[in-house]
Amino acid sequence: MTFSDDFDGPALDLSVWSPYYLPQWSSRSATEATYALSDSCLTLSIPTDQGLWCAGDHKPDLRVSALQSGSYSGPVGTTIGQQPYRDGLLVQEEQPPFWGWTPSGGRVELRARAELSPRSMAALWMVGLEDQPERCAEICIMEVFGDAVVPGESAAVGMGLHSFRDPSATEDFEAVRLPIDIREFHTYSVEWSDGVAEFSVDGTPIRRCTGAPTYPLQLMLAVFDFPDRSVGDDDHLVPTFTVDHIVA
Repeated sequence: MTFSDDFDGPALDLSVWSPYYLPQWSSRSATEATYALSDSCLTLSIPTDQGLWCAGDHKPDLRVSALQSGSYSGPVGTTIGQQPYRDGLLVQEEQPPFWGWTPSGGRVELRARAELSPRSMAALWMVGLEDQPERCAEICIMEVFGDAVVPGESAAVGMGLHSFRDPSATEDFEAVRLPIDIREFHTYSVEWSDGVAEFSVDGTPIRRCTGAPTYPLQLMLAVFDFPDRSVGDDDHLVPTFTVDHIVA
């Protein structure tokens, strides 16, 4: 399966992307992303008036704008849904199955930049569809927390595997400090097949992990804000994650 989105069009391709973050645990209306398309780029952002995600239940508090290339849940009142954040979490709004782009191997490449503060982060990861409960493991292509950035000098870039509730997958994740300025465009990629995932940044190999999932995965692209990480007068800051392209 091949795929490419350079965000040249006037609107988001809704045959591929769902602009809601795990809406089954809340609702589509409460989880809709803030985003814009311009200059052949997608920019996810979190404006100052954007509400909390799963307010009153998810701890710590967070706000998020995200796209995902798949979505799935069981009926309202069941525990069937993707990436539950605690035991016993119940579906609040049933989501019809949506498989926009769900590869089971190959290469995924992201070219992106981010404007973050110590209370925010940006990430691209892939997760199992959870149409079967154990198909839930994750390949994290990149994640950067703003408090792990030395502006203009370096950033700790997280990459690797999370097994979650998949006994066949490996937990193997590391944040590697790299001499990059995340405010500039950089290319993050993974190549994976036969249970092996190899991660690169700007064409340089960084990590190799075994025990990666081999079933179909959906993409999750997001920027987050964590109000509890505030360092003072920073409520006015708007984190952004600007994507030039995603190709495979």
